[in-house]
Amino acid sequence: MNKLDLQGRVAVVTGGARGIGLAVARRMIQSGAAVSIWDADPGKAEESRAALAADGTVTAEVLDLADELAVAEATASTLKAHGKVDILVNNAGITGGNMPVAEIPAAQWRRVVEVNLTAPFLVCQALVPHLVANGWGRVVNVASVAGKEGNPNAAHYSASKAGLIGLTKSLAKELATKNVLVNCVTPAAAKTDIFNQMTEAHIAFMLSKIPMGRFVEVEEIAALICWLSTPDCSFSTGGVFDISGGRATY
Repeated sequence: MNKLDLQGRVAVVTGGARGIGLAVARRMIQSGAAVSIWDADPGKAEESRAALAADGTVTAEVLDLADELAVAEATASTLKAHGKVDILVNNAGITGGNMPVAEIPAAQWRRVVEVNLTAPFLVCQALVPHLVANGWGRVVNVASVAGKEGNPNAAHYSASKAGLIGLTKSLAKELATKNVLVNCVTPAAAKTDIFNQMTEAHIAFMLSKIPMGRFVEVEEIAALICWLSTPDCSFSTGGVFDISGGRATY
């Protein structure tokens, strides 16, 4: 494992209690950062906080990331605990199940967009001003290759991730002269709890699309996200970084 330098940085990782988010939080801590996990699951948030705290400074906030007031309260609590925020990783997301467009309930569509796109928007609104005030910051949004290509029977998920790519590009241009870089990653599927929201047929379809013939490991995604969060990433902003095992064609 290459050594990354995040010494003295404070990172907020949404959905940090499991899967990709937990791998990111662990790699951040190993690289010297303090971490605040923002997650909707109180049991897993505390379990992960306690496990990670043995190796570094970790706090946890339990909230619905699509709730504007809850995001404001988590922001205040994190700043009180850590004094600042330097890095934001918008990782939390849901799939909303698999079905054709004609069968997606409107409420289900709205909830997927709310969690996958509106929540990152609200968290950026709350935290980015603090990164700008610091004079240094990194934002990394976890999108998906589905946001670039569109997966059948997952229009709500694909559309929400495409929107997150658009948010990344717009915010990056707004902050380009502020020393706050904004990028996103577009992974292929990883074996996380999110698989529980998918059909076996959809999982098989996703695997069949990956030329490397395997799913990405959460540690591989974490390595890319954490590098994008370091000072070494200094001239890339508004970027869409592929980590799809050769699936993506642009």
